[in-house]
Amino acid sequence: MTGKRLTRRFFRRDPVTLARALLGQILVRRLGDGQELSGRIVETEAYLGISDKAAHSYGGRRTKRNASMYLDGGHAYVYFVYGMHWCFNVVSDRDEIPTAVLIRALEPLEGIGEMKRRRRKAYEAELCSGPAKLAEALAIDRSLDGTDLVRGEALHVRRGRKFDPTKVVAGPRVGVGYAKVWARKSLRFFLAGNPHVSQR
Repeated sequence: MTGKRLTRRFFRRDPVTLARALLGQILVRRLGDGQELSGRIVETEAYLGISDKAAHSYGGRRTKRNASMYLDGGHAYVYFVYGMHWCFNVVSDRDEIPTAVLIRALEPLEGIGEMKRRRRKAYEAELCSGPAKLAEALAIDRSLDGTDLVRGEALHVRRGRKFDPTKVVAGPRVGVGYAKVWARKSLRFFLAGNPHVSQR
């Protein structure tokens, strides 16, 4: 895998800025046997922390489940949802500021055969087109919660390519209707025309 790892400074930004900046970067998962699975990030969602009714840290909530949200920028926050799926987030800003960016979709790059085996799918566009799908394809689960994405080996982020800002579409987040007015805010970002995004 080419490309330098992203630095701590890259992640120490507010979640909206980071959500946009992560588009085009490369998420890398190294399995126990040394095989690498990777994908280009093509869809993200920003979660703004204590004031954001859709965030797990809303109102300053702090539990064993969301403890990783309070780590320094550049750590992984992995949680279980609907009793069946894992979701992977990148913690933003600095420690004790519980904000994060949900990675919603990847464009598969390396280890596609292994992703197909794990997902039991034949078409590349179905492998990582959603947060639960990409977690299954890349074998991301609770064991990776709190992983340092700057220094870690099992999971890290490398520099990809920049996209024309005019190609980035912003819209409401998915599946957070309970957050009322917060559900309508344009905090989801994806690359226009990319076939791997979860919803167009």
